[in-house]
Amino acid sequence: MYAISITEPGDADVLVWTQVPDPEVGEGEVLVDVVSAGVNRADVLQRQGRYAPPPGTSPYPGLECAGRVAAVGAGVSGFHVGDEVCALLGGGGYAELVAVPAGQLLPVPEGIDLVTAGALPEVLCTVWSNVFAGARLAAGQTLLVHGGGSGIGTVAIQLAKAFGARVAVTAGSAEKLARCAELGADVLVNYREQDFVQEIQAATEGRGADVILDIIGAKYLARNIEALAPNGRISVIGFQGGVTAELNLQALMAKRGSITSASLRARPVAEKSAIVAEVREHVWPLLADGRVRPVVDRTLPMDEAAQAHRALEGDHTGKIILTR
Repeated sequence: MYAISITEPGDADVLVWTQVPDPEVGEGEVLVDVVSAGVNRADVLQRQGRYAPPPGTSPYPGLECAGRVAAVGAGVSGFHVGDEVCALLGGGGYAELVAVPAGQLLPVPEGIDLVTAGALPEVLCTVWSNVFAGARLAAGQTLLVHGGGSGIGTVAIQLAKAFGARVAVTAGSAEKLARCAELGADVLVNYREQDFVQEIQAATEGRGADVILDIIGAKYLARNIEALAPNGRISVIGFQGGVTAELNLQALMAKRGSITSASLRARPVAEKSAIVAEVREHVWPLLADGRVRPVVDRTLPMDEAAQAHRALEGDHTGKIILTR
């Protein structure tokens, strides 16, 4: 098969479409003939040599894909050759074929085409496991999403609104904020021109956000605590603003707040399978009836993965998808 290999850590030009051995399908696994793969920030980190694949997983980038079942391993039930599926991966989505634990497979939702389905598993499982299962966002509460125009952000807005929450977002342009508003965001903050702490406090009559979904990390730690409501929860899923910061425990304790941080990729198969099952139960019906839809910025051929990474590192709104 062909796959995108990383020749050495570096910029986008190190991504090369090259012939590699076909994956072997083990017990409990399904072989997927890939049609599309979502591009994620973790793929960029892997390309840069800053996020190695977990032991035993594919060395090629790509944490989600969609395609058709090409083969079914021993012990697998519920999936058959030819089924249209999408999958949460530990790696290997930027390829013609990928072997996936059966528990990490999902049927393509009604009304979603195979190309678009490649943008679903990673972002939906990330938002569900961090915002709902982890931070326990509930109806009537306020969610603050940093990076509202990202693939994560555009889905988090829709899911939170579908479950009855109020949503505030930060983004760096009027255009991105306008798109967030179209998706249902209630409070719009241009982080280049406004102080998100002041804006959240004003919008909530001084209470703050019950849950904060943060892709920035160290740079926003102290200000996130300021913006937090009593008993609030901060879920850190990225570190675009650095990995090391000083934590004022007294400020956090005064809010009776908590901070969690979790990587989806490194979790054991059983944990990822449990998250996938919850997403299928709680989120798939929202996709089927159109209440939640992935926002796709652009699609590019698989062998143009370098251009896709440049786009992800530049100005975009929503997901970028590679196609075969």
